[in-house]
Amino acid sequence: MKLSYLFERLSKYAGLSAAILVLVLSLLVAYDALMRYLFSEGSIALQELEWHLFDILFLLGLSYALKHDKHVRVDIFFERYSLDTRAIVQILSMLLLVIPFALLMIVDAYDMTVQSYVQHEVSADPGGLGSRWIIKAVLVLGFVLLIMQAVSEVLKAYHRLENKSLLFKTFVGVALVATLVYMAWYNRMAYWFDPVFLMFALALVLLMAGFQVAFVFGGVALFFALITDEVGLHVLEMLPYRTYGIMGNVTLMAVPLFIFMGLILEKSKMAEELLHAMGQLFGSIRGGLAVSVVLVGAILAASTGIVGASVVMMSLIALPLMLKQGYSPALASDSIAASGTLGQLIPPSIVLIVLGDQMHLSVGDLFRAAVVPGLLLIVLYIIYILLLAWLKKDAAPAIVSTKPYGKVVKSALKAIIPPLLLIGAVLGSIFAGIASPTESAAIGVLGAMALAAYNGVFSYELLRYASVETVKLTAMIFMILIGATAFSLVFNELGGGDMALHFFTGEIGNKWTFIFIAMAVIFLLGFFIDFIEIAFVVVPILVPIVASFGIDPIWFAILIAMNLQASFLTPPFGFALFYLKGAAGDKVRTGDIYKGVVPFILLQVIALLIVVLFPELIYLFGK
Repeated sequence: MKLSYLFERLSKYAGLSAAILVLVLSLLVAYDALMRYLFSEGSIALQELEWHLFDILFLLGLSYALKHDKHVRVDIFFERYSLDTRAIVQILSMLLLVIPFALLMIVDAYDMTVQSYVQHEVSADPGGLGSRWIIKAVLVLGFVLLIMQAVSEVLKAYHRLENKSLLFKTFVGVALVATLVYMAWYNRMAYWFDPVFLMFALALVLLMAGFQVAFVFGGVALFFALITDEVGLHVLEMLPYRTYGIMGNVTLMAVPLFIFMGLILEKSKMAEELLHAMGQLFGSIRGGLAVSVVLVGAILAASTGIVGASVVMMSLIALPLMLKQGYSPALASDSIAASGTLGQLIPPSIVLIVLGDQMHLSVGDLFRAAVVPGLLLIVLYIIYILLLAWLKKDAAPAIVSTKPYGKVVKSALKAIIPPLLLIGAVLGSIFAGIASPTESAAIGVLGAMALAAYNGVFSYELLRYASVETVKLTAMIFMILIGATAFSLVFNELGGGDMALHFFTGEIGNKWTFIFIAMAVIFLLGFFIDFIEIAFVVVPILVPIVASFGIDPIWFAILIAMNLQASFLTPPFGFALFYLKGAAGDKVRTGDIYKGVVPFILLQVIALLIVVLFPELIYLFGK
C-alpha cells in the first residue's frame, strides 16, 4: 500500500498541474484572440504553445481521472455487483486492458519521440516552436503515469477484496480461456465468425460487464491485433502518430474550454436565479412552471452544455417547488429531464464539436445548423406542456402571486440578460465568422468568470473545482478517443469499413434505408453507451457511406445529434433519467419518471422526422 500511496500522489500532482494549465490555456487563447482581432498581432509560437498546453492537460489527466474513477463505464450491471465482484472487475480491467495497452503506447510513442529528437524536428511554420520531441515525450509520460495508477488500482482493489479465492478462480478461468485462444491461434484455426463481428461482440460484452469504456476499445483492438495474422501489432505502430494528430487538433481544444466555462457557470448560481425569476414570470398560467423549466434548460444548454449538471441543478431547485405547487410528479420530473438534455443539441454542444471532428466538418456550420432543430424541440415541449395543462388542470396548476408583475418582469430581466449576453457573445462570434469555436470558448470562460463575480460567488474554490473537474472530464473524453482510434485501426485493417460500405451501397443501395438503419442503430446503442463512444467508434464507419450516397453530411450530423439526445431520455438506461432520480431521491418514483418521459421521447421523434422531411430548416441561419 506504500507503493500505491506513492503512485496516487504522483497522479494527484499530475492532475493538479493539469488543472492549473486549464486556466492558463483559457487566458492564453483569450489573449491571443483579442490581440489578433483588436490589434492584428499574432504569434505562431503562442498558438503552438496553446495546443501544447492542451496536450499536456489531457495526457497528465489520464492517471488523475483513473484515480478518481472518472473513466466512464456502463454501470447497468456494475452497480448491482457485490464489492468483491467490483474489485475483481477493476483488477482484470487494469491487468488485461489498461496496462497492456499503455505499454504498447509507451513503446511506440518512445520510438516516435526518439525519431523526432534524432531528426531535430521543429515546427513546420516559421516562428513556431522548436524541439518538437518534448511534446511527443509527454505522450510517453502520460501513459507511464497511467500504468502507475493502474498498479495502484490493482493494489487497492486487492486490499478491499475479502474473498481472495474468488480472484484466484477468476484468474484460472481467464488463463484457461487465454490458453484456448493461443492454441487456436497457434494451429491457425479458422474463425467461426468474421473477426469484425467478434470485435464488436467482445467489446459489447466487456462494456456491459462494467469495464471502463476507453480501455475496452483499446484492449480489444490490441487483442485482435495479436490473434489475427493479417493484422498484427505493426498496425498499431501508427497509433502514437494518430494520437499526435489528435493532440494537434485545434478544434478539439474547444472541448476543455467549453467544459471549463460550463462548470464555472454551474457554480455561479445562474441556474437558481433563472429558475426563480422565470417561475415567477410564467407561474401565473397553468403549466407556467414547467414552461419556465424548459426555457431555463435552453439557456443552460446554450451556456453550459453539460447535461448532467443541468438536470441535477434543476432537479434540486425546481422539482421540490413544482411538487409543492401540486404538479404531476411525471410532468415535473420529465420536463426537467427533457430540458436538461437540450445541451446535447443546442450550441455550444460538446456533441457537435466531437461530430465535427469525426466527420471533418466545420464546427461553426454545425452550430448554425443545430439552432433551428433546438428551437423546434423547445417549441414542441412548450406546446405539449400547455396542452396537457389545459386538458388536465390538476397536472400543472397555476401559481397565485401577490407580487406586482412589473417587479417580477424587472427581476426576471435582471436574471436573464447577463447569461443571454454571454451566449450572444460566444455563439454570435462563431456564427459571424469572427472567431473560431476555440477562441469563442476562451472568451466565454472570461465571461463566465465575470458572471460569477457579478453574482458574488467568484472565488479560488470555484476556480479549483471547475479546473479540476475539467481535467477529469477532458481526460476521460480523449482517452476514449485514443481507444476508439486503436479500435478503428484494427477494425479497418480487418475490412470492417469496406464491409459496411459494400453492405449499404451494394446490398441495400438505397440512401433512405441506410439513414433509417443508421438512426435505428445509433438509437439502440444510445440505450447502453454514452454519446462519446458512439461518436468515436460508430460515426467514422458511417462517414464514407454518407459520402458514397451523396448525403449532406451537416444534415446527417444534426440527425445523429438529435438521435443521441433522444437516447439520453430512453428508459430504462437513459442517462438523464439516472441523473434525475439520483438528485430527486424519494421525491418521485421511477415509474412516474418512465411514464412521464414517453411523450417527450415522441416529441423528439417528431422533431427528428420534421428535420428529415424538411432538411432546408437547418440552413435558416446560413450555410
